[in-house]
Amino acid sequence: MFCTFGAKTVLVLGSEHLGRFNKKQDLLLVQFDLKTDVDDIHSVAAVATMLADPRFAGISFHAVAGAYGSQGGLYVPANDLFEAAFGSHWSDAHANSGRALEEVSKNAIRVLQSGGRVWIAEAGQSDFSAALIRNLQKRLPDTDLKDRIHIVQHADWNEEVTTPEDLAFVKKAASYHKIPDGNTVGNGTPGFRNDRVIDWRKQVTDARLTAIWEKAIAIANSYNGVDGRYLNESIKRGGLDFSDVAEAAWIFGFGDLVDANAFFKEFSTDQPKPTE
Repeated sequence: MFCTFGAKTVLVLGSEHLGRFNKKQDLLLVQFDLKTDVDDIHSVAAVATMLADPRFAGISFHAVAGAYGSQGGLYVPANDLFEAAFGSHWSDAHANSGRALEEVSKNAIRVLQSGGRVWIAEAGQSDFSAALIRNLQKRLPDTDLKDRIHIVQHADWNEEVTTPEDLAFVKKAASYHKIPDGNTVGNGTPGFRNDRVIDWRKQVTDARLTAIWEKAIAIANSYNGVDGRYLNESIKRGGLDFSDVAEAAWIFGFGDLVDANAFFKEFSTDQPKPTE
């Protein structure tokens, strides 16, 4: 079933759904590696922009910082950005992986015991997802998690630097969805990486979101290619890269957005949108 919101047609499986996501029952986990590409920083701002849209009102979500795999290189610290974007709904796996795992597990258990599903958008690798699922298997031994936990991944490189046994485990233990890469336009998912400057301020007029984008851009610029971190050429040229958000777009039924410009038009804050 498809529903129209403003000028946009969105995949809807039922009145309680936004795309594949049940707004009343499900949990969105957005897991960022932040190591070493600064594209995650822009992705945090883009996810916050989506979640601020009236169509997402009331959904359960939680973000994780530091959900990285076996790659080397330095971490990109962005705690202030996570606080601004997600409030109390995030965990710091870089500072304390055990505490983060416990916090996320509690959220997941609550949703699973209520009949919902967990959707994991991996803006990074699967190591944290594997630890989460193993913990849930111990805590919920009578629950079949295969159809209840959905992992969405878009990048070959993220798979390559996931600990091999963890990648094999999540593919077996959860419903694993590999979608086309979010860096590329025209491959079946949105291409949210752009080399050119985008005038996002024309569409994002909400003061809170404007501040989040300003903070994200400043952090990304300050760490891009610094001390051996990956040099993101698109961001260096003044463009934006929130390619990991292709996964959230797929989950919520916005998979036909073409590029970053279409994203900002879709989630514009300069005019109200209906919630249904």
